[in-house]
Amino acid sequence: MAYSTARAVETIEVNGHSYRYSSLKNLPGEAIEHLPFSIRILLENVLRNYDGFSITDDHIQTLTHWSPNPVDKDIPFKPARILMQDFTGVPAVVDMASLRAEYVRHGKNGQKINPAIPVDLVIDHSVQVDYFGTNYSYSKNVELEYERNKERYELLKWAQKGLKNFTVVPPGMGICHQVNLEYLAQGITIRDGWLFPDTLVGTDSHTPMVNGIGVVGWGVGGIEAEAAMLGQPIFFTCPEVIGLKLAGTIPAGCTATDMVLSITKVLREKGVVGKFVEVFGDGLDNLTVTDRATIANMSPEFGCTVTYFPIDNRTLEYMHVTNRSPEQIKIVEEYSKENLLWRTGNEKIAYSSVVEFDLSTLEPTVSGPKRPQDKIPVKELGYKFSELLEKEHNRKYQSPLQRSESAWLADGGSGTEFTFGKTPVEGAAPHEIIAESLQSVRIKHKNKELILSDGSIVIAAITSCTNTSNPAVMIGAGLLARNAVEKGLRTKSWVKTSLAPGSKVVTQYLKRAGLNEYFDALRFHTVGYGCTSCIGNSGPLPPQIAEAVEKGDLVVASVLSGNRNFEARVHPQVKMNFLMSPMLVVAYALAGRVDINLMEEPLDYDPNGNPVYLADVWPGREEIVETINKCVKQNDFQEVYDVIFEGSKDWQELKVNLDENFEWNRQSTYIKEAPFFKDLTVDPDPMINIRNARVLLYLGDSVTTDHISPAGSFREESAAGQYLKAHGVGKADFNSYGARRGNHEVMMRGTFANVRIRNRIVDREGGFSRYFPTDEVKTVYETAMAYKRDKTPLIIIAGKEYGSGSSRDWAAKGTFLLGVKAVIAESFERIHRSNLVGMGVAPLVFLAGENAETLGLDGTETYNITGLADNLIPHKLLEVEAVHPDGKVTVFEVEVRLDSAIEIEYYRNNGILQYVLRDYLKNS
Repeated sequence: MAYSTARAVETIEVNGHSYRYSSLKNLPGEAIEHLPFSIRILLENVLRNYDGFSITDDHIQTLTHWSPNPVDKDIPFKPARILMQDFTGVPAVVDMASLRAEYVRHGKNGQKINPAIPVDLVIDHSVQVDYFGTNYSYSKNVELEYERNKERYELLKWAQKGLKNFTVVPPGMGICHQVNLEYLAQGITIRDGWLFPDTLVGTDSHTPMVNGIGVVGWGVGGIEAEAAMLGQPIFFTCPEVIGLKLAGTIPAGCTATDMVLSITKVLREKGVVGKFVEVFGDGLDNLTVTDRATIANMSPEFGCTVTYFPIDNRTLEYMHVTNRSPEQIKIVEEYSKENLLWRTGNEKIAYSSVVEFDLSTLEPTVSGPKRPQDKIPVKELGYKFSELLEKEHNRKYQSPLQRSESAWLADGGSGTEFTFGKTPVEGAAPHEIIAESLQSVRIKHKNKELILSDGSIVIAAITSCTNTSNPAVMIGAGLLARNAVEKGLRTKSWVKTSLAPGSKVVTQYLKRAGLNEYFDALRFHTVGYGCTSCIGNSGPLPPQIAEAVEKGDLVVASVLSGNRNFEARVHPQVKMNFLMSPMLVVAYALAGRVDINLMEEPLDYDPNGNPVYLADVWPGREEIVETINKCVKQNDFQEVYDVIFEGSKDWQELKVNLDENFEWNRQSTYIKEAPFFKDLTVDPDPMINIRNARVLLYLGDSVTTDHISPAGSFREESAAGQYLKAHGVGKADFNSYGARRGNHEVMMRGTFANVRIRNRIVDREGGFSRYFPTDEVKTVYETAMAYKRDKTPLIIIAGKEYGSGSSRDWAAKGTFLLGVKAVIAESFERIHRSNLVGMGVAPLVFLAGENAETLGLDGTETYNITGLADNLIPHKLLEVEAVHPDGKVTVFEVEVRLDSAIEIEYYRNNGILQYVLRDYLKNS
């Protein structure tokens, strides 16, 4: 296929302008009507970017001949743009600045290293809920945000000014995926006289949220995104496409959140890891773009790469409401219809398989306590909690009426509780905590008393773009709050409440509807415009609550409208975390506990002692729709997004040096030059086998990137805490791991430091390992450094779904810096495997039917892995020899998950960025 034919260039006239485009209709002899829309977009991408070298005739043939059982071949993808948030964006900018620094040290012009395609970075991951429940919460949290992150923000402002093709949305404007959905995504891109589909990759795993507006995009590791920034194609295996066929409508009393949590369970059970999902069916016509985006947002929780919703009339309606220009909307419509990317509902697409889901079967739902796919109907959460308490925490549940204090009150007590003969827990504090039992703790604090028990809710957060982008559930929550206030209900005093909208548009329409005052009445004050609790920035619990949980060993809960609830993610002291709609978050905050059946038991009692049930405060769908139509205005989007890049006075007053090289501050504990590129040789060293390696961690199934590289707060006694203390940083200024990602010294100490990780070669929970030469148990960091001094290579052994969760580049960078050469697992999550390759760490998988247990491995062995040094090809089988201290030798094979020739080159170069930099050095 010749280059001119492959490109299939045509012209189209729109709005009085003529544009070129790569036509899908003009492929000779090929009919693409059977292809899923998402595959058509990938095909257009290779047609337009064909160069005969990195993108070849073979890639075009692979996609034009796509079948429901696609060939096992890699295809390239060159996104139109890149989306970043600041947790992953800061290390990416540090890497860009570090690449420039090394390039300059080689005598080159650093200005030549710039993004080759547009990059939008939205600062949304840094605001933390320190203050809540007051009208000053927002201003105080913003003030602290700037105090903590000044150095990081200076780096990002340098990038905004000093890098070409790089824009930064300052703090306080919203969450990257909601900003992307409402503003950045254009549907069809106009560039250099060409029209082509708007596509992207993002350094956050929830990037697929934009699939809801008809844009193909997915999450990648920061390392892979940086390579794409520098013009490298992203390679991945030609995917299966699972058709998700929707029927029916969402019933009254249910929400889009109930829908997505139910679909999460169904698709996880189906098994869609590494696959595309494309939505079709009559039920799709009944979903708004924001409903669709709610589903697409949770693609990582399904395990799939994208959940694509093709462009149709609903897309254009949303673009109009969100203030896209009439000219842009016309381009989207005419290009999509002309180039076979418009959904009519009558397509005859051949999917790899079809999953059918009837929306009318939905019921009120939550998910938890530690995985998004663990769906629990609201009516079952009460007894499910008691099962979980006994199964996972070896604790017998006592219902509220069985507890001594509750039984006394139920017998007609005056409501004033007296405590006799009970001893305060040791330790001076401005409050008194008295142990009731294993299940309850009585707290006396500032003339107030409360009883905190297993199942008490200590965090209730309306958070995350998953839901705050959807006016139906946000207005629904506001109406529920109004109804509750009018019934005389209030949230429980021990619940830390927060509202963190994903864009300022939400605040505009809530105010217009008069609902913000009811949120405030229930202490759901706006605390910031960012991810907050969804990514672990819940802030500290009130001291008396934190101490009660700690000393009473309570199993307390959080309820949040987020997308992730992995262990220790929301808050390290909260052991159970339940995902739900914003409406249910408000309802559970009123109840104050999760050991309750909200469908039958009262939320609470009004001031006159009358029970108030969920049905009494739940708003009707008609009222929600009517309020949306009255209060969500196009002008709100214009007003908010016309000033999106300007930022607050704090941002505008940040002073930065605009030299071509970033000015590194040696005293900084936030930003340091990355160590990966220093003194880089023009040619890589020869590849070698792994000899006499030791096991740093022996892990089980479903180890997430939160386990590997936590994003939240950390303790003073942790390795990262000790490092910061040694550099004069007080505990109050530690901030979070996520905020410290520009400093490799903190991050390598935080790798595998999750307080809930379970390493089988030690007998304690948390980030510990064993140094076998002396049999000492130390932190993972201390153990790794001891092995590094010995020049001993390290490996990790794991089970299924290793590295699931967020697209966290530091989960791979930290692994590399600890001296880990290979990870042997039963299976890998897509993004983390790619990130490991991008850092020069070999991802290896056990053969089918084998794992560490079946092979009799216990992690004490010494390992030799051969086959890496010579004739390395994709998916090669390597030999592993494990020598046990008792002399037993176990030999087995593993498959190396280097999936393409280019990935072997990345591995050979110790990483993808090293490969790119060497290419720059050789060709400049």
